[in-house]
Amino acid sequence: MNKKHNSIDPPRAPLHISVRAIGNSREVVIPKVILEQLSIDEGVDMTVEGEKIILSKPKNLARKNWANDAKAIVLAGEDQLIAGDFNNDSDGDWVW
Repeated sequence: MNKKHNSIDPPRAPLHISVRAIGNSREVVIPKVILEQLSIDEGVDMTVEGEKIILSKPKNLARKNWANDAKAIVLAGEDQLIAGDFNNDSDGDWVW
């Protein structure tokens, strides 16, 4: 099978998928080939537009690049404390 990731194919006839009952909710199983075509492996963003449910690849994953951003801050030498130490004058010398 030819796997083309991140490519949009021309519109085709709609794919009919069953909606199944799961407790008080319902589920739709997305075929693996569709998930592979869009490189989706963990989750999707869901919106409603009129009578359509739109599932799309997440655009902003919270904290996705935090590790790389933190390394860049250190490399730039901008990782000093802004507020200074958090000691109080009355704390004296702490012994651990």
